[in-house]
Amino acid sequence: MQTTKLSANSILPLTCSRAGTCCFGKAVMLNPWELFSFSKEKKVTPREFRDLYTDFGGIRLTFNGKEDKKGQKACSQYIDNVGCSVHQGRPLACRLYPLGRQIQFDKAHYIYEGKQFPCLTDCAEVLELPKLSVGEYLKGQGANPFEKAQDEYLIMMQNIADIAFELLLDSGLAASGDTKTLATWREMGNELPENLAHRIGKDWVDSLMVPEIKDEVENPTSFAQKHNNLLQLKAQKEFENIQTHQELHEASILIMGVALHLSRGLGADTKGIAEHWIDIAKSNGAKE
Repeated sequence: MQTTKLSANSILPLTCSRAGTCCFGKAVMLNPWELFSFSKEKKVTPREFRDLYTDFGGIRLTFNGKEDKKGQKACSQYIDNVGCSVHQGRPLACRLYPLGRQIQFDKAHYIYEGKQFPCLTDCAEVLELPKLSVGEYLKGQGANPFEKAQDEYLIMMQNIADIAFELLLDSGLAASGDTKTLATWREMGNELPENLAHRIGKDWVDSLMVPEIKDEVENPTSFAQKHNNLLQLKAQKEFENIQTHQELHEASILIMGVALHLSRGLGADTKGIAEHWIDIAKSNGAKE
C-alpha cells in the first residue's frame, strides 16, 4: 500500500473526523496515559475502564457496538445518533484520524495510506466542509499532549527493553552459550496479543497498563515518567536476587515481553521491533 506523507502545512479536508465513520471497524490501540484519560472522562477508575472497554489487558479499545451498513461494529464508547460519549478523553488515534503518525530520526511525520484521502469515499459530505492545514487540524483536536504521551511511552518502551538486554548480556547468560532467549524474543514478536498478555501475566500487565500513580497528574510527560520509575523499581525488586542462567533467561523473556506488549499498544511494528532488538543483542555477543 502506498503511503502519502504530509507536512504540517498540507491542506486537506481534515474536519471529516467528526463525521462518524471513524467510530466503526477500527483497531484503536492505547497507551497507559490514554487509558487514564478515558477513565477520567468516563468517571471510573483506569482499571474499571480497562476491564470493561478494552482488549488484551488494555492495549486496544473494544469495538462491540451496533454494526454499520458494512457490518462493522461501533466503538464501545459510541452512542448511535450522538457520537463519542467520551470525546474529550479520546486517544491520539482518534484525534489524528484519518492520519497516521510516523517517527523518523526523532521527527514526527503525518501520513495516510493510498493515493486518495481516505475519508472521501465514506464521508462525501466532507467535500462541503472547510479545509484545514494539518497543523491547524492537530491544534483543534488537542493532539499535542497526547503526542507527548506517545513519545514518552516510546522512550519507556526502550527503557524496559534495556533491562532485558542487561539480563541477557551483562549477566553472563549470553556468554554461557544461551540460544533460547533470542529465539523466544522472536516468538513473542510474532505472538498474538492475547497470548503475549497471558505469557507476561496479570501482575505485569496491570503494572504496565493501570499503574498505581497516587499523585494527581494532569501532565502526560510527568505521568509517563512516574510510570517508568514504578516499572524500573518493580523490575529491580523482582530480579535483584536471581542467579541461575535459567532464572536470567526467564527474567529476560518476561521483561522483553512487557516491552513488546507496550509496543503493540503504541501502534508500533512489534515484529519489526523484536527483530531489531535481536540484531542488537547478536551484535553484542548473544547467540540464536
